[in-house]
Amino acid sequence: MATFNLLSPKHITSSLRVFSFQNTPTLSFYALPKPSLLFPSISLRPKTAARPRYPNVVVSAVKKLSETDLVEVPQENDLISGIFPPDSGVYAVYDSSGDLQFVGISRNVAASVLTHKKSVPELCFSVKVGVVDEPDRTALTQAWKSWMEEHIAASGKVPPGNESGNSTWVKMPPKKKSDLRLTPGRNVQLTVPLEELIDRLVKENKVVAFIKGSRSAPLCGFSQRVVAILESQGVDYESLDVLDEEYNYGLRETLKKYSNWPTFPQIFVNGELIGGCDILSSMYEKGDLSALFKQ
Repeated sequence: MATFNLLSPKHITSSLRVFSFQNTPTLSFYALPKPSLLFPSISLRPKTAARPRYPNVVVSAVKKLSETDLVEVPQENDLISGIFPPDSGVYAVYDSSGDLQFVGISRNVAASVLTHKKSVPELCFSVKVGVVDEPDRTALTQAWKSWMEEHIAASGKVPPGNESGNSTWVKMPPKKKSDLRLTPGRNVQLTVPLEELIDRLVKENKVVAFIKGSRSAPLCGFSQRVVAILESQGVDYESLDVLDEEYNYGLRETLKKYSNWPTFPQIFVNGELIGGCDILSSMYEKGDLSALFKQ
């Protein structure tokens, strides 16, 4: 086990493990990779969407680690998203003996807890969560540092998962699935009408999200919320950027006519339009998405 100089809790070195962040189509729609952003600047929550309530989760000004309630992780993975929020914050993971194993920060706490539950189920028994409202990288890091310093001051040691060289908890995040491109280019003559391409796409893929921007960097709060919810569910989905005028030219207007739905994002499941961000958020808060995705 690594040895640390504990002259002062604030001297936590940059070598400690800090972050924990969190897929091929049946049709060839020119899927190409786009760069991933660890910290998108857009809020996870659209201004008009109400935040669901999660019991025992600290919101806004993060409490001390010792004052935050411990929430047990359910055995069923599909229940995790109903207990932990898909929001940004700091979280601490404990084993079944109540020993702190890891402190991390995430842009989607529910997705991070799900990832840990799948990769190290024996160490992920319960979790403390502090949600950071309207966070930036500095606010998230400060929340993490505060919890780390408190634990080190009380125990005299760093959580095992945060020790330098420990890769159990923090690994390179899997490469995000590429967004689909509906056409080979704006100036290429299509041999199939755009509406037919849309119809084939939504019917041949279980979940399709038409969003503004990419899944790695959504360009509106509603699209960001949709991506966060889908990823917190662990569902395999396809995404298309309706603002891409080069490879998805004409998609916005054609899709509005196809779906008879005037706004974006739009989410299709099993070939049927579910709706936009508000409907998806409502189903998420009611716990209805898991059953929908299993159909």
